[in-house]
Amino acid sequence: MAELDSRGEAEAPRHQLPLAVRLRDDATLENFHTLPALEPVLSSLRTQLEPAGEALIYLHGPAGSGKSHLLQACCHLDGTSTLYLPLSELGASEPEAVLQGVESLRRVCIDDLHDVAGKPDWELALFHLCNRARQRGCRLVFAAAAAPRALGVSLPDLRSRLGGGIVFQLARCDDEEKSAVLRFRAGRRGLSLSPAVADYIVSRAPRDMEKLLQVLDRLDEASLAEQRALSKPFVRQALGW
Repeated sequence: MAELDSRGEAEAPRHQLPLAVRLRDDATLENFHTLPALEPVLSSLRTQLEPAGEALIYLHGPAGSGKSHLLQACCHLDGTSTLYLPLSELGASEPEAVLQGVESLRRVCIDDLHDVAGKPDWELALFHLCNRARQRGCRLVFAAAAAPRALGVSLPDLRSRLGGGIVFQLARCDDEEKSAVLRFRAGRRGLSLSPAVADYIVSRAPRDMEKLLQVLDRLDEASLAEQRALSKPFVRQALGW
């Protein structure tokens, strides 16, 4: 039974982040190094909840391009009015159990859409969610590995809904951009990282951006423990290179 507010009107159902899903503390818009090509993406996400904001934003790109970071950042930005649903973790659940009533929120961010593409029950449930969200004024953000037409979605109506919003392609960073991201994130931690040392780390670290940032975590801990700057000799010692 719906609860009544102080005016005697029914309140919208409350939704909480599923217990198995955790947001990364560092996944904020302020902690996202913005390359010039990504300025329109961040602008659209920041203004989506405004009256003239986009009803549906669709991000696509390879692993390590920042899709999950941006979707989680929306939750940090909006608090409890936005829900993050990573289908890589939730796709094995019944879609109705995951999506029921979420359109009562102001924004819903659905990650890893490619994990349920081709599954009739999920495709139909997502199509109905798009319709309910449009009726309720709930904004949607989707992220997937490919553009709507290339995703392998079987339901034409869902494919149409996904392509009917604003679509952004995110590219994997090259080595120069990775170095810039590394220096930016180091600066956010109060660490001084020279371009030469950042380039050295990028040349030796795993290619995946998430694993590269995990290397920065290790260096941050080692630098704090030993009270040493991030020089090449120290990086070699700390990481065993």
